Amino acid sequence: MPAQERPYDVIIAGGSFAGLSAAMQLARARRRVLILDTGLPRNRFAHASHGFLGQDGRTPAEILEIGRAQVLAYPTAELRENAAVRAAGRSGAFEVELESGGLARARRLILATGVVDELPDLPGLRERWGRSVLHCPYCHGYEVADRRLGVLAVSEANMHQALLLPDWSGDVTLFTNGAFEPDAAQREALAARGARVEPRRVVELLGDGTELEGVRVTGQGGKAVIALDALFTASRTRMASPLAGQLGCAFDDGSFGPVVRTDASKETTVPGVYAAGDMARASHTVTWAAADGVSAGIAVHRSLALG
Repeated sequence: MPAQERPYDVIIAGGSFAGLSAAMQLARARRRVLILDTGLPRNRFAHASHGFLGQDGRTPAEILEIGRAQVLAYPTAELRENAAVRAAGRSGAFEVELESGGLARARRLILATGVVDELPDLPGLRERWGRSVLHCPYCHGYEVADRRLGVLAVSEANMHQALLLPDWSGDVTLFTNGAFEPDAAQREALAARGARVEPRRVVELLGDGTELEGVRVTGQGGKAVIALDALFTASRTRMASPLAGQLGCAFDDGSFGPVVRTDASKETTVPGVYAAGDMARASHTVTWAAADGVSAGIAVHRSLALG
């Protein structure tokens, strides 16, 4: 970026659902906004995105392609296929270093770089992620309704999946997998919902290609193959970008990984830095990410106009 070029009003790191939604609000307010995106959205492994009003059943790539075209139709919006690798500064005077070299400057920053899933280390799991190994009943439960469903626990937090899934199927098994031992009240709650508990460890996922036909378990009671059509789990997550840490943003401990702390306007603990989407909330859906982006975009515009 030439030194004489005036700063952008806002730089948005991340051009997926949260980042584009923030950019839309700012571009419509005729603010100069630069979106930096690597083209690797978290849900790129999924066949389709569900539960997003007006977009239900489209592929994530298709939704983002439409979104980019709509945002870039506004003359003050710019998108670069580039990663932000470093950020520093203060409100009104931020600098962002680009992976390709050079700096971009802005008065405000919105971080929408998302999180990375750290999946359980099991043979056959990674290649089925987003296909027959799933994370969210609300995103994918309808598509596997009335089939044989499993929940692979990575912590006690997976109890909620096992308790929810019987609304989609009468054949649900919770694989505790050594992650936790349900107490008497939890077992009673699972039984009341019709969900079984399998204490043996899952050692392998089985099936052709990305399809799931069953899991191999071993432990007290011997080895067995348990037939399944889909397996729900919850990955540990980590920040996909170091920017929030570099800037000094505070983090909270979420159920499955760190979450950037924000207030109701999506501003972080660092003035002038906002965060939206999966990196700034404990629960994740495309709709929530988009809504967070809208909140951040409007809040940033107000801070520029009135602050």
